[in-house]
Amino acid sequence: MRILIAEDDFTSRGMLAEVLKKAGHEPVETANGLEAWEALQQPDAPRLVILDWMMPEMDGLEVLRRVRAVETDRPPYILMLTSRTDKAEVIAGLDAGANDYLAKPFDVGELRARVEVGRRMVETQDALAGKIGELQRALTEIKTLRGIVPICASCKKIRDDAGFWQQVEVYVRDHSEAEFSHGICPECMKKLYPELAGEMET
Repeated sequence: MRILIAEDDFTSRGMLAEVLKKAGHEPVETANGLEAWEALQQPDAPRLVILDWMMPEMDGLEVLRRVRAVETDRPPYILMLTSRTDKAEVIAGLDAGANDYLAKPFDVGELRARVEVGRRMVETQDALAGKIGELQRALTEIKTLRGIVPICASCKKIRDDAGFWQQVEVYVRDHSEAEFSHGICPECMKKLYPELAGEMET
């Protein structure tokens, strides 16, 4: 999985990248908040982000706010990396949109475990978004008849939304998934083909 690292400290960034590579991921490195924000606006932006709180150009909290202000059905999973241990500040990060946080200096095992949680969440989210997309496409293909349908009391034609009068079967076909199989009912058989109707009765 491609994972964005936003960390201004060269040594910490290199350590994070190495841990992720060993875990089979593809790290995308940025050195400040502005670079991270620009990377996250790209069409192929990584779906998992390790975001440092204190960075030049734009801090992690501002990056969080900007990312969460973007409406999307596939938001990135953001792990906030911070040396701040005050609970009020941790809560501020979570309130701003972080999915999780990890204190610096980080433990390699804990980092891998939290990244794995993020990976599973992203995959679950993608699967759910895919199912929702399939459902929406299916709903757009479904045609239903509803509301008041204006029909002629004499010939039984139906007036469409454009004001044109159509045969019942044409209107129903265009507004539903129904298909017609034509036949003649017994009453019409007597009116239209009385000889055949008599033979059928005998």
